[in-house]
Amino acid sequence: MIRLAAPADAVETISYGVPTLKLDGRPLIYYAAWAHHISIYPLTGQIRRAFATELKHYKTSKGTIQFPLDEPLPAGLIRRIVKTRVAELRGKKK
Repeated sequence: MIRLAAPADAVETISYGVPTLKLDGRPLIYYAAWAHHISIYPLTGQIRRAFATELKHYKTSKGTIQFPLDEPLPAGLIRRIVKTRVAELRGKKK
């Protein structure tokens, strides 16, 4: 779902031991599965502000959003986060 939301020129790689998509040589989104949740990183200030209402339903930390494994992944939210991150990296205002 992250790959489909990212631009075609995003590159798949491993960074800090987790799967990562890079865009224009910079990290776009990191994602990892853990024992009780799936995380995506980074949770930037722009993303936190843009999705404040929706993120209240999930555990967040300084730079991470955690999606519990016992709930369906919010595909629409994840796609919008990826697109917001693309705009952030490419210097566009959301």
